[in-house]
Amino acid sequence: MTTRGIVLFAHGSRDAQWREPVEAVARRVAEQAPDARVRCAYLELVAPDLPTAVAELVAEGAASIHVVPLFLGMGRHAREDLPLLMAELRQQHPAIQFTQAPAVGKDPAVIDLLARLALHPAR
Repeated sequence: MTTRGIVLFAHGSRDAQWREPVEAVARRVAEQAPDARVRCAYLELVAPDLPTAVAELVAEGAASIHVVPLFLGMGRHAREDLPLLMAELRQQHPAIQFTQAPAVGKDPAVIDLLARLALHPAR
């Protein structure tokens, strides 16, 4: 069985509390897919960056890596920076199959969830 890797890719912040939701998503993914290796990666301000997270997964035997941008919109980072990073990763790791999801904010399920949260204040 080949190992699959999943990278949750977010912007990053100097504030350590900012990472908590990203890491919570990673834990939930790992619970729901125990056969996958899950990593968080950040564009800036905090480690690990995307190349480091991918290198860890490759070292653990990942044959495929799926990158999920945890961005609400398709701003410059998702539209320009991430494709450049993905191209570099494909060059550095030609034996690895890379896939990239759209920014999570483009998913109708995420939009519906955010609308429901807005309509039902915190309990």
